Amino acid sequence: MSYLSELRAVWGAAPLVSVGVSVLLQDDSGRVLLQRRGDDGLWGVPGGSLEPGESFLEAAHRELREETGLRCPDLALLPLTEGLISGPAMYHRYPNGHEIYLVGAQVYGTLPASALDHAAPDDSGETLDLAWFGLGDLPPLSGNINRVNLNALRARAGLPPLPLLPFPEPPPIGNHLLELRKLVGSRPLFAPGANVLVTDGRGYLLLLGHKGTGRWTLPGGSLEPGESFEACARRELREETGLSAAGLEPLRLHAGAEYRFTYPHGDVIDNISVLYRVESVTGELRSQESEIFDVAWFALDELPVEDELSGPLIQAMVQAWKEGRST
Repeated sequence: MSYLSELRAVWGAAPLVSVGVSVLLQDDSGRVLLQRRGDDGLWGVPGGSLEPGESFLEAAHRELREETGLRCPDLALLPLTEGLISGPAMYHRYPNGHEIYLVGAQVYGTLPASALDHAAPDDSGETLDLAWFGLGDLPPLSGNINRVNLNALRARAGLPPLPLLPFPEPPPIGNHLLELRKLVGSRPLFAPGANVLVTDGRGYLLLLGHKGTGRWTLPGGSLEPGESFEACARRELREETGLSAAGLEPLRLHAGAEYRFTYPHGDVIDNISVLYRVESVTGELRSQESEIFDVAWFALDELPVEDELSGPLIQAMVQAWKEGRST
C-alpha cells in the first residue's frame, strides 16, 4: 500500500498535502511526452507521489518506469525559480472524491522520438496511452498541475502560458501535520516546508533555539494545504521571529532519506524543504515563546557544533551557508 493510500485509510477524502514529482520529457523536435491517464481519461506528464525516503530524482525515475516503461539517463531537477510546485492553484479532486494539494518539483530530460516504440507501461491501469505532442497543439489536460507543468516548457519556448482552471479557497492555516499525527501516531510523515537564511549587517546568521528539540535551528517549518513554499517561508519567519522578508531567493531543495528526523518524543518526519535566502527584513526581532527558547546571531567562526543543530536538514543548510561564506 502506498504512503497516500495508508493516510487515506484514516483521513478519508479531505484535502491532503501530496508530495510529488512531474517528469517533463521532450524529443529532438521539442515535442513533449504525455500520458492519457486511467482515472479521468485526460492527458498529463508522467509523474507521481514520493514514497518515504525517496528523493525527487529517485521518484522521477521510478514513476517514469512504472507509467511508461522508459528510462531517461539525463533527468535533472529544473532550476528552483522554474520548477517548484506549490500553492492554492495546485488543488486537485480525483474522480473518486479524494482531494489533494500538490507540492513538489519538476524534473526535465530528453529522449529520441523513437523511444516511444519501446514503451511498456505497467499493468496498474494508470496509463491508457502515450504520445508526443507539440507545445502549441496540446490535448485536453488533467487538472491545473499539468497546465503548470506544460507552462514551464511553453515559457522556455517563448509561448504564452495556458490559463489555469478555477480552484477553491484553501482551508485556513492550522496545523495539518499535528492533525495527521493524532490519527497515525509516530510513523514517518512527509513534512514539506521551507527554511530561511537571515543575516545581519555584520554577516552573522540568525539561529533559533527550538523547545521541541533543545537544539538550534533556522527559521522555518511545514507548509499548510494550499500554501506555497515561499508563503510558508514568509509566514514561519514572521511567526517565529517577528521579522518580515522583503525578498526571498530559493537556493536549494532538500529531500531524501538523509533528511529524516526523529524528535525526542519519537515522532518521525521526512523533511522536504526549500532553503531560501532573505534579501532584507523589516520588523523587530522577537521569539515565538510557544516554540522558541532563544534567538541569537552567530558569526561564521562561532556557530554551534553539528550536534547542537537540529538534525541533518539544518546541519546541511548551515553547512551550505558556511561554504558560501568562506568562498
